[in-house]
Amino acid sequence: MRYLVLLFCLTTGIVSLHAQRDSFQNELYLGGGGGIIFHSVDFVPSIQQTQQLGGFGGFSMKYITEKHLGLITEFNFVQKGWTEEFDPESGFSYKRTLNYLEMPFMTHIYFGDKTRFIINAGPMISLLLSEKQQMSSALADDLAARREADPEAPIGVQYGSMDEMKRLDYGLIGGLGMELKTAMGAIDLEGRYYFGLADLFTSRRSENAFFSRSAHRIIEAKLTWYFKIL
Repeated sequence: MRYLVLLFCLTTGIVSLHAQRDSFQNELYLGGGGGIIFHSVDFVPSIQQTQQLGGFGGFSMKYITEKHLGLITEFNFVQKGWTEEFDPESGFSYKRTLNYLEMPFMTHIYFGDKTRFIINAGPMISLLLSEKQQMSSALADDLAARREADPEAPIGVQYGSMDEMKRLDYGLIGGLGMELKTAMGAIDLEGRYYFGLADLFTSRRSENAFFSRSAHRIIEAKLTWYFKIL
């Protein structure tokens, strides 16, 4: 008798869980958004830099696969890079802007109904599209003089052409935020941090690498407006 009761309870539980899963309706959202970023590059050996403010924007897709869980992918245009910090009396200045198409693929976790607490995390890959350099004439003259004095010295590696940089960047991104569901769509506001795993310049000793690390570090705030499709 005890076994029959146990079997009944087990069967009832499985049916109940299955019914709950079947009753959940998947949700598909498309949207657009953007925000601001604070960006720099983690160079080893280190380079004195000032934290730079930039912007980004693009399209997003969010698919809720089950209660409290879903997936997010985005296609964003973003400007990254670095600005070096020199002694003001030197007359030196240097800024490099790198334009990327970035694609994060994140697991989306949420808690709540109309107002939701959200957690997003996952890998991100980026493709370098173009770049721009701004260098003072004083710095350019100094670099030219040092290269002429010792052509073999690894001077100014970070000032090289775009061809010397790696086009593909990848790393990990994670964020926390809030979502507000309204009759006009869902509005997500979150803060994110990106930790680059790929180097901008080669780090191989066999290639006489100057930097053992040259990866992006980014803090960003993003606002996305989603519209429910399904």
